[in-house]
Order: sequence, then C-alpha cells, then structure tokens
Amino acid sequence: MPRYIVEREISGASTFTARELHDVSQKSINALRQMGTKIQWVQSYIARDKMYCEYIAPDEEMIREHAQKGGFPISRVSRIQTVIDPTTAEWR
Repeated sequence: MPRYIVEREISGASTFTARELHDVSQKSINALRQMGTKIQWVQSYIARDKMYCEYIAPDEEMIREHAQKGGFPISRVSRIQTVIDPTTAEWR
C-alpha cells in the first residue's frame, strides 16, 4: 500500500498546547473511523507553522477526503517513493 507525506500550513502549530494537539488528533481519528480501514495515519511532525503527516492509503484522493472530513488544510501531498535511514549505509 502506498505511503504519503502531507504538508499542512497551520499558523502557530508549534505552539499548540497538549489539549489542542489532543483535539486535532481526535478529529483525525474520528474522520478515519468514518472512512474505514483503507487509510491509516502513521504519525505527524510539527515544525514551526507546518505539520507533516504520514499516511498509508491506496491513493491521494483518500488523503484529500480525510482532510475534508477533518477540516484540515493541505498544502501538498507527496507519495513516498523510497525510505532511507542509517541502515541504508550498511548495505554492500
């Protein structure tokens, strides 16, 4: 199943309180429950006024549907082509 990174412009995202992060996460989970099991939120990263969210989904349309249901902005959706990490350097 394809993986995607979603970039979201959210003013003040890095200053969200624990309660605000909880509420945003709950909105996402509620939208995912409405959509069934074909889409999965893996994790998100917050950096300044941006949130980068990783999803597993069959296509970009499903990512956009999730954003619409949850009321989340989307700046960009990118399909992950390859993942590398420190173990990549160990291959010979």
